[in-house]
Amino acid sequence: MARASSTPTKKCDVMRRALDALYDAAAYVAALFLIGTLSMVLLGVGGRLLGFQVRGTDAYAGYFMAGAGFLALAHTLVRGEHIRVSLILEHAGLTGKRILERWSLTVATVLSIGFAWFSVRLAWQSQMLHDISTGNDATPLWIPQLSMAVGNVILAIAFIDQLVAELRGRRVSRKPDTEPAHIE
Repeated sequence: MARASSTPTKKCDVMRRALDALYDAAAYVAALFLIGTLSMVLLGVGGRLLGFQVRGTDAYAGYFMAGAGFLALAHTLVRGEHIRVSLILEHAGLTGKRILERWSLTVATVLSIGFAWFSVRLAWQSQMLHDISTGNDATPLWIPQLSMAVGNVILAIAFIDQLVAELRGRRVSRKPDTEPAHIE
């Protein structure tokens, strides 16, 4: 009987590690996209100073920045670093807080699934229609839209994860470090 009761725990541990690895991987790719943004900006500025132009650096800087923003959303959510208005939650009491948390997570889950669906659909349609950017770089738009779609899908997974954990009573409320550093 001990084996039967430990199997769900092992499965939960494996799932938890897999989800955390997914969120961390998305954050690492977002960091690489920030480096890409910096590279494009520096290439554009350096090119202007040295008298040459690399076509599309402004567009690629924007693509990298959008990708970084979308890919970092899930990691930020599960770390408790999204901006929250907790004034009402602080005064709602334990039952009220639980109800508001569950309602908020349900609405956020539905919205994030919708955003994921439409962003994947947008990238797919852009690929099918051979849609390209209007800038002088003529990039197929599905390529930069793919990072938005992947980021939204991972965010939807994160919201589902948070909602299931809340409903099971296992959600860990992580708060970012808000204490100012003490200088001695």
